[in-house]
Amino acid sequence: MTAHHELRLLPWSGFDGKACYLSTDHDNSHLSRLADNIEAAQLSLAVDILAHAREILGDAEVDPEKLRGLLSALARALHHTLRVATSRGHRLPASSDIAVGDGDAALSGRSDVPF
Repeated sequence: MTAHHELRLLPWSGFDGKACYLSTDHDNSHLSRLADNIEAAQLSLAVDILAHAREILGDAEVDPEKLRGLLSALARALHHTLRVATSRGHRLPASSDIAVGDGDAALSGRSDVPF
């Protein structure tokens, strides 16, 4: 199990769009390693998308469709990054002073965000 003996939030959703979780006593299990590799790929892709966004935002005459595509990619990357952060936050040692919120709530739409 994880440090808190909690289920691990996996970096993918089920067919119904709901969060998937893993219960294991071994952080080095096949599924744990697969999840680690997917998380690393998602974070790497987010870095690439951010670099691309910086390039596009420097173009004063960028096409609106290109901006729309960029926003879509940024939203997906942010969603995946928040899921990784939530999963990793839940696996911090119990002595940590870091507060971790509900992963599903963090990933759902929020009306209090001004943008």
